[in-house]
Amino acid sequence: MKGALLVNLGSPNSTSTKDVRNYLDEFLMDERVIDVPYLMRAFLVKGIILNTRPKKSAAAYKKIWWDEGSPLIVLSKRLHKKVQENTDITVELAMRYGNPSMKSGIQKLVEQGVTEILLIPLYPQFAMATTETIEVLAKEIVKKQFPKIKLTMVPAFYNKPDYVEVLSKSIQNELTRLEPEHLLFSYHGVPERHIKKSDITKSHCKIDGSCCNTTSAAHEFCYRHQCYETTKNVAAKLNLKEGSYSTSFQSRLGRDPWLQPYTDQTIDNFAKTGVKKLAVVTPAFVSDCLETLEEIGMEAKHSFIENGGETFNMIPCINDNDDWVKTLSGWIKDWAK
Repeated sequence: MKGALLVNLGSPNSTSTKDVRNYLDEFLMDERVIDVPYLMRAFLVKGIILNTRPKKSAAAYKKIWWDEGSPLIVLSKRLHKKVQENTDITVELAMRYGNPSMKSGIQKLVEQGVTEILLIPLYPQFAMATTETIEVLAKEIVKKQFPKIKLTMVPAFYNKPDYVEVLSKSIQNELTRLEPEHLLFSYHGVPERHIKKSDITKSHCKIDGSCCNTTSAAHEFCYRHQCYETTKNVAAKLNLKEGSYSTSFQSRLGRDPWLQPYTDQTIDNFAKTGVKKLAVVTPAFVSDCLETLEEIGMEAKHSFIENGGETFNMIPCINDNDDWVKTLSGWIKDWAK
């Protein structure tokens, strides 16, 4: 019997500082998120970050929290419900961090008689801190507790034509309504070292502006390449004019070099150089969350207007969009044939 497990990032259980601290502890202690030796990671996370960041993050979560709970969790549950209604295959939902846990998601499938699981990380682009950590944990759980389960994983889908179509259509609907001067594709940032660590050739990724455009086996696991390809594919689909769109990276942490250009600086520069109407889309996420609703929808908007911009719009993620539901359901059905 076959079943599917949708996996998203996760969220604190509430906006309390305690719950946010617990969530950040689990998230940041992941060796694929902060990829330094354990003792150094423990010192950074438990000795510094968890003593300073939870209160600030809790305040940010409070700004975007819905009556039903965390937007990411609520939207993921809506997506799960619609996908389940569109397929006869058993589908469950889990989060990499927080609840519902991946262990509980796999357990629910097993209890319903499932022996083969399609693991679907809800991330269009591959990254150590997203797709890879989900795969590693899933395999760990299955090996230790459900050794008879067969696991198949959906790879990064940034360039799948049906996904590009869904994303492009959702953006076009907003562009028609908003008519911005410029469209910024803002992706979640990662440290540059993550790109080089994921390079299976151990030599291709130079992050020099040309390697992402030079054909290589490294691109299968290169987050930077996949982000730029997402932008390129959508821009081509929407017939966007050169110069009317660009790509940037948000949410950096610490002092190490992260992927550039940085979103906050890019947005401020647009405002300072005369762009009055800006729209921002965040294609590294399929569900709206703290990074889209607060970081872009509130903080970036405030900064843009403060620096001279006039109209700023965050284009929603594809969330539980009916076209996305149909596409996701189709992938599950095709696998289950």
